[in-house]
Amino acid sequence: MSHANACLTPAGRLRLAQLVVDKGWTLRRVAERWNCSVTTVKRWVDRYRAHGRAGLVDRSSRPRVSPRRTPTRVERRVVGLRVSRRWGPARIAYRLRMNVSTVHKILRRYSCPPLAWTDPATGVRIKGMRRNVNAYTHEAPGDLVHVDIKKLGRIPDGGGHKVLGRARGKRDRHRGMGYWYIHNAVDDHTRLGYSELLTDERKETAAGFWLRANAYFNAVGITVKRVLTDNGSCYRSRLFANALGEDIAHKRTRPYRPQTNGKVERFNRTMLEEWAYARPYTSETQRTALFADWLHTYNHHRGHTALGGMSPADLVPNLRGQNS
Repeated sequence: MSHANACLTPAGRLRLAQLVVDKGWTLRRVAERWNCSVTTVKRWVDRYRAHGRAGLVDRSSRPRVSPRRTPTRVERRVVGLRVSRRWGPARIAYRLRMNVSTVHKILRRYSCPPLAWTDPATGVRIKGMRRNVNAYTHEAPGDLVHVDIKKLGRIPDGGGHKVLGRARGKRDRHRGMGYWYIHNAVDDHTRLGYSELLTDERKETAAGFWLRANAYFNAVGITVKRVLTDNGSCYRSRLFANALGEDIAHKRTRPYRPQTNGKVERFNRTMLEEWAYARPYTSETQRTALFADWLHTYNHHRGHTALGGMSPADLVPNLRGQNS
């Protein structure tokens, strides 16, 4: 940016225009003095005569009419989806059939903070940012299935701290509601998820879960070749190895490196944001009743940014018959 006294800033334009208007210099003589074109001199002189000093200030380069600008009604839909559902630009763009960059510009224009800066349940802005580095995808369904367990505290009758506040909704350790151990299996290529709310993470439970998960994947035409888990005791057991069988290879993550199992870790976070903590619940029964609907939406209707806006059902043809 030039300084305030440069030749053709407002101060210089004023001196230029005054030479013509007040002292009678010709346009060509002033153009030679200022080392600019006659057209430029005439423009500033005309503005000075019409508007005085106010006419010498730079005008906005924005066109008076923008026929291709996104309609206000569509902009309101973009902001509405961001506020009500807390979706990112890519997911909003897939829903409204818009360009992702257009949605991003609309959100910035309306000062919507990034989702990583907001609380997943309330949308209130908080400090900190979350990272999601997960770029590698296997070539075919079933090449790798990520398996993990997510521990989730149950909600007491009447609601927890999100309904009653921190003081009244604090968990009672002596009369606790206990926990769900949510066993999850996610196909690496299609992001198809299978999940169950179970009461523990023992080896018998993990082995039984995998038998049912494998049957589900087979039913939709996915033959599992390899399974990736962490190093939990239930996954290191002989019972779980027998459940996998000889045709499925078992791979474990490096210790203290949950990023290796990133697909299912991302599934866990989505599950918490869009189901477990999506809104205040008054009881665990109320929340549990919505789990099957959320999982169905995740597999059949939810657009995934990693899939270019498609859902797992778009990549698993046999799953479409279960869509409703």
